[in-house]
Amino acid sequence: MATQNPKKPETPVAPPSVGSDDAVVLERRTQRAKPPQMFQVVLLNDDFTPMEFVVHVIQEYFGKDRETATQIMLKIHLEGKGICGVYSRDVANTKVDQVLQAARGAGHPLQCLSEPVE
Repeated sequence: MATQNPKKPETPVAPPSVGSDDAVVLERRTQRAKPPQMFQVVLLNDDFTPMEFVVHVIQEYFGKDRETATQIMLKIHLEGKGICGVYSRDVANTKVDQVLQAARGAGHPLQCLSEPVE
């Protein structure tokens, strides 16, 4: 059995009391969250994918009307690439995957990628 008396615990250091000169006041700072980085989905030109299929893809996966989709397709054909839309990273990657899957399913070598907006 223990023959020593238990020691009395030390008294904790108390925070400064309200109204004393030792009180510390912290100022609230407003934090601003940066908007997420945006990514553009780009279709690349090739000599094998039919223009009509490209127009269909732009309409189906990017929600463009026929006239706008045709203009984007012509830009892809003439300049080598065309921007179909600007989205957050996850949405852009999903769009790229959908387009590539549709192109492979139809047997076309259409290339699609996403790149950060500068």
